[in-house]
Amino acid sequence: MYPILLKIGPLTIYSYGTMMAIAFLTATYLTGSELKRKGFPESAASTMVFWAAIGGLLGARLLTVLEDFPAFVQDPIHFIFTGAGFTWYGGLIGGFIAVTWAMRRLTLPFLPTVDCIAPSLALGHAIGRIGCQLAGDGDWGRVSTLPWAMAYPHAIIGWNYPPGVRVHPTPVYETIIYTGVFVLLWTIRRREHIDGALFWWYLVLASTARFLIEFVRINHPVAGGLTLAQWMSIGLVAIGAWRLLAGRATAPRAAAARSAS
Repeated sequence: MYPILLKIGPLTIYSYGTMMAIAFLTATYLTGSELKRKGFPESAASTMVFWAAIGGLLGARLLTVLEDFPAFVQDPIHFIFTGAGFTWYGGLIGGFIAVTWAMRRLTLPFLPTVDCIAPSLALGHAIGRIGCQLAGDGDWGRVSTLPWAMAYPHAIIGWNYPPGVRVHPTPVYETIIYTGVFVLLWTIRRREHIDGALFWWYLVLASTARFLIEFVRINHPVAGGLTLAQWMSIGLVAIGAWRLLAGRATAPRAAAARSAS
């Protein structure tokens, strides 16, 4: 693992922070290009990504506190300001709320705009998981003997296994899968579809992937043998699938209305 990429005197460059910065810059560029293609202000991308970063980090930390409240109570200052322990779904929800607020301020239409954001969300998630892999921030999976299983002896948090033990490198799994989701969304983005379809597909695909990956991660079940992330995945898949089906049902009526006009 490489938690620290470079040290120059008092300056320390951390791998996790570097990959987060790359993820946000990439998201800004891709979202801006999509906004421009659809006739919206390209500059709005930087504003939305800025608020996504603020809301995402706050939401990720808040959900982490709720997931491990006893540890937070024991040492709240360290728990809040440690560089590890950010929860992706908390970040997604917090970022979504912040970006929705930003879109209202920028007077951007909701569904066409989130379609511009959806591919960036998938690729940003993939890049962020590279940071998790480099830093070893506790996102690995269960003990495994598979040929590609790995050890994280230099992880920044949580590695308590004896020498020789290896685990599922779940950040690698997620990077591969979410990159695939990005490629799919980026490929179909120019095809005719109802507004919001790309975002709903993102919810379905990314949440399904997370639901399945949870089976080899080390998170504890909260109800029905499923983890909190799995229950949230089920909810988001249901929302995405419902909106896609609803859109398919209304598409013929919308097409008929356009042809009549």
